[in-house]
Amino acid sequence: VQLQASGGGLVQAGDSLKLSCTASGRTFTEYTMSWFRQTPGKERDFVAAIRWNSGLTSYVDSVKGRFTISRDNAKNTVYLQMNSLKPEDTAVYYCAAAYGITWSRDSSRWNYWGQGTLVTVSS
Repeated sequence: VQLQASGGGLVQAGDSLKLSCTASGRTFTEYTMSWFRQTPGKERDFVAAIRWNSGLTSYVDSVKGRFTISRDNAKNTVYLQMNSLKPEDTAVYYCAAAYGITWSRDSSRWNYWGQGTLVTVSS
């Protein structure tokens, strides 16, 4: 299983950015996909998750109304649309996958990880 994350960059506060995570290596119909983020010296924090087959989603409170997670089945890709970005959203963002239904905030519960993509939001 491979997860390839992309789309990070340097933006200003209030701007938007869209991250992509392309999955390969198996069929992901029975998987839940997620985005986590991490800043130096801190643990990896849950951001959002989506159930691949149903499209059900879950978000951490701090991003509700600003971030949207979605998936494109044909492209085997999960997206994180980030609007109204704030400096505190600055982090390395990781996509992850777990078999079955999980909304776990615990990063150890997620089986597969992509490489991180850096998002920097300047004030």
